[in-house]
Amino acid sequence: MKNTSFTPFLTDGNCCKPVYKALYNAIEEQATECGNCKCQTSSVSKLEVLKPLEDDGIHLIKDKDGIDDYLAKNIKGLSKQEAAANRNSYKKNICIDMLRQGYHESFSELFTLIQKWNALREAAGPGSAIWQQKSLEEQPDKLDQLYHFLTRAEAAQRAGHYEEVYDNQLNLAYCFNDPEEKWLRNYFYEQCFNTAQLVKIDGGKREAQAHANMGLIHEEQGHVMKAAEHYEAFYQLTVGSTWKDVTGHTYNSLACEHLWRIYTLLADKMLENKEHQQAIKTLIKALKMAKEGGDMKMEGEAAYCLSLAYSFAGEQQTALSILNTSVKTFTALCDSAGLGRAYAAIAKFLVSQEKVSETIEYLGEFMKAAENAHLSQSLVDACVLLGNIYSERNLIKKQVLQSPCEPLPKTPVLDPSWYGICS
Repeated sequence: MKNTSFTPFLTDGNCCKPVYKALYNAIEEQATECGNCKCQTSSVSKLEVLKPLEDDGIHLIKDKDGIDDYLAKNIKGLSKQEAAANRNSYKKNICIDMLRQGYHESFSELFTLIQKWNALREAAGPGSAIWQQKSLEEQPDKLDQLYHFLTRAEAAQRAGHYEEVYDNQLNLAYCFNDPEEKWLRNYFYEQCFNTAQLVKIDGGKREAQAHANMGLIHEEQGHVMKAAEHYEAFYQLTVGSTWKDVTGHTYNSLACEHLWRIYTLLADKMLENKEHQQAIKTLIKALKMAKEGGDMKMEGEAAYCLSLAYSFAGEQQTALSILNTSVKTFTALCDSAGLGRAYAAIAKFLVSQEKVSETIEYLGEFMKAAENAHLSQSLVDACVLLGNIYSERNLIKKQVLQSPCEPLPKTPVLDPSWYGICS
């Protein structure tokens, strides 16, 4: 009784229809008749199923190999391997194929990833996003991708072609972009980073790309300092290069954008901790990266954030000067949102210094610029700011009520938190 976990396969020599007998069903009396050859078995008990039945013209196939042999002999053109493939799961067939071809590392890696997926799914429990998704072994398309790129990477590694290993690992990272699959994407990005250190023939292009991807991972996880380290390495490797991504952007401009963003996040945390001077230094670096990246929108935002840092440090005149720079940039871009924030900050600075008339003059210029550029939202913002100043100073004038913003009293007053550096 060595194979009691396997359901036996009963046939007779001439029978065209196999009869399955379940081991764990208590069968005291059962007769089965084949439609073609009229063969019959009767009084087959649970224990007798396990006994040799050659005397009655029936033989017992006890294991899987026996089934495969039987199918191969009795079904024309079906090999033992093909019989097994029709019986096994898709995952099992892929694993067997990996091992047959000698890709033992690929098999081990695939098996580990499937186990981790199942463990994460169990840990998340019913109702979670990953629970609603099929397990990895139930997604043939994903298994195909893993089989294809893992085995190619292993073959390239054996040949010492690390640039091919990297490319296959990167293709695997691109296969997993859904939120529930990001851990798999991150896993292959980390594999790429390790492999990139071994690539010596591309001038550092793959290493630069790997640093950018690792920076992205750490930024998403909230590890801002670690992300900054990777983005700085990315920048250093791309200085003077002409490398471009698939969208046509140079790697260096992308590095500048990443550093501008991460420096701004770092400065925001410094301002929360009242580290004003350190925040100013960091935002100056952010402005430098924005200018070097050649993106005017980014440059305007960087100047705006730097002006706020100077304002928090009590250096109002410097803040006002830099804000004027951002106003020019946003005006050139016809950026209503940027103009609205910049003029709101200017108005706030001037009002805090009791320069009401100068504030009104600035906002008047804002309204004219908005009208000339047909920026309706900026015009609304200017009217709201101007109306707030007149209300606070009890200087409500007839011309305000007759302005193009006459219906605006219903518009809510701007929330002070709107002026935050990360707005």
